[in-house]
This record gives sequence, C-alpha cells and structure tokens, in this order.
Amino acid sequence: MNDHASTSSLSGKKILLTGAGGFIGSHLCQALIASGAEVTAMIRYSSQSGWGNLEFLPKDARAGLTVVAGNVEDQDFVHRQVKGKEIVFHLAALIGIPYSYAAPKSYIRTNIEGSCNIFEAARVHGVERVVHTSTSEVYGTALYTPINEAHPLQGQSPYSASKIAADKLAESYHRSFGLPVVTVRPFNAYGPRQSARAVIPTIISQALFEPEIRLGSLDPIRDMTFVEDTVAGFLAAATADCLGEIINVGGGSVSSIGDIVEAVLRLLGCGKPVRLDPSRVRPQASEVLTLVCDNTLAGEKLNWRPTVSLEQGLARVAEFIAAHPDFIKTSIYAV
Repeated sequence: MNDHASTSSLSGKKILLTGAGGFIGSHLCQALIASGAEVTAMIRYSSQSGWGNLEFLPKDARAGLTVVAGNVEDQDFVHRQVKGKEIVFHLAALIGIPYSYAAPKSYIRTNIEGSCNIFEAARVHGVERVVHTSTSEVYGTALYTPINEAHPLQGQSPYSASKIAADKLAESYHRSFGLPVVTVRPFNAYGPRQSARAVIPTIISQALFEPEIRLGSLDPIRDMTFVEDTVAGFLAAATADCLGEIINVGGGSVSSIGDIVEAVLRLLGCGKPVRLDPSRVRPQASEVLTLVCDNTLAGEKLNWRPTVSLEQGLARVAEFIAAHPDFIKTSIYAV
C-alpha cells in the first residue's frame, strides 16, 4: 500500500462498500479491513452464492467481512444496507464498454438509477461521506492533455454516458441537499484479479497461454495506474478535506496499447505474433484515443501520488495469471 495513504482514521468506522466483488472493490475491501474498519461488502446477488474477487482475499480478511448479496437497483435493499453506516464507497457499476453497445438500458438501470438509490439512501440516513466512483472514460478522446477535472465530458459510449449521468447526480445531491460526497475518477486501473474485459490481462493471458495475441486497435493511449495506487486514492478521499470535489486518480504517464504489448512480450521473454481481431475493434467515433491524467488536484487534496511503475505492475499481473490459469478464458472475447 502507498506510504502516503493514512488509514488510521478509518479504524472502527462502519463502512458499506458496493461492488465489493469486483476488481477494484475487492482490493479496496482488503485495504479497509487492514485499516480496522467494520466493512459490509455488498456484492451482486447470484444463485451460485459466489463472492467474486473477494474469494481471493486471505482467510483472515474474509473472516472480518460482512457480505450481503443484492442489487443497487433495488431501492429498499439499498436503504437497509446504508442505514447505520458512516461511510459509503460506491463502486457498483456495469463497466464493460463493448457490452454497453449491446445492452445500453441495463447501464441506465445499474449505473444511473443504482447510483441515485445510493445517494438518496445516504441523504436520508445521514451518512458522513459517500465516495463515488467515476471513470476517465467520461472525458472521451482528449481535447487537450493532460486531462484535468475541468475537461469537457463526452459520452462516446453508452457506458461513459451512464457514468457522466451518475457523476452529475452526485454533484446535484451535493449542491441540492448538501450530501457529503466526493467523486474519485480513476484512470485505467489494472492489477491482479482484473478480468479479460480489460486490455492488460487480455494481453498477458494470451501471451502466456495462446499461440498469438489477438487485439483491437494498438493505437489508443492509456494512463495505466496499478490498483494499489488507485485504492490509496479512494482511502484518502474518504478522510481528506475534499467534499464536493471531483478528483482524478491516475499516474500521469502513458503508453499506447502497442507499447504495452511490447512490454509484456519483453517481460515474458516471448515473441508471439500480434493479430488484429475485428470483433474487438470499437466503433470509430466511440473509441477513446487518448487518456492522460493531470493528477495535480489529487496531490493537493489527497496527498496522493502513484508509486508502482508499469513494469512492476505488469510483473505482478503476470504472476497472478500464471498462478490462476483458469481465471481467464483466453479463447473467448470478454465484452
């Protein structure tokens, strides 16, 4: 964990974390338990009773959790979970961009209506703070770089449009009702436990287990931030003097997808061919070409800075995927 992320003030706090079974959520959950917080981890209901990525937490960490299964779209369920909590970390969302082309209304229900349920419940029950999760995708293709929080918002996919709406709901609840909310806007978090929906685990898993690497465009520029650094930003946002703020959390250094492929092949010592897979290419006007974070505000408000280099992070992802070969189905394009 980042040395700048003080978590002592979270010890004993009653915390609700939505989206706890997801990639960032599971890492944040682990960090909150380590801080001494009383964590209720909200996961999406499944008849299979799985805990998602929480299954990877150490036994002692899982023992310290209260896990509830439900749906942020269910207003009554949300109110029951928020009641009595001091801090809410809201990470629950549909996040796959390609799937948003296929099922846009589901993004409206989960990302917009679900977020509204969280904000309203937090308002009614007097929560001390809501840490709401945005995404750098709301900026669309950069009109200027690096991207600061004043950059215009551009809905270049149904996913990004739904997150813009959720962010604006958070802003409206702060302005209209004084809801103590801060919005964290991560840039391309990556790390162990991330699904093949994301590009880095896709590249590494194919490099490890497939004869070739199949990708969409290699040209987009991304600002990759290791998940432990991202989590440190969330933790800081829970206690810092930043209510009502929107804060970018990203490393400020960038690589193209092609650069990342080359770095992975060097790391693994292999020379597998890279092929264009047309099914993975996004619609031209929807593809976000450049994301470069201006993290000045995070430094000022959160005392946050990234600490894990891309090379270090890629090595840790490769180690995880090699140890869990069945975690990603490399023969299937995950949307």
